[in-house]
Amino acid sequence: MILPAERELRSVLARFADTRIEHDVRPTGRTSRALDDVTYTLCVMTGSRTAEQALLAADDLLEQFGADREGVTQADETLAA
Repeated sequence: MILPAERELRSVLARFADTRIEHDVRPTGRTSRALDDVTYTLCVMTGSRTAEQALLAADDLLEQFGADREGVTQADETLAA
């Protein structure tokens, strides 16, 4: 699986959250289609089959991105010393 860029993943997660809230508050055909669309995008980005699996995978990816950043920061501090 090709890893999504962190910024793109965060953008799709935000869109998913906004769309999910909008659909839960005022469900219409439009909000249902929008939720299906963003869920599909999130599933493709994370290589998952369901929204629940995609959200768990996204959490793992974000944790990995954070750990990678932390590793770079520690390496930079080591080089500077």
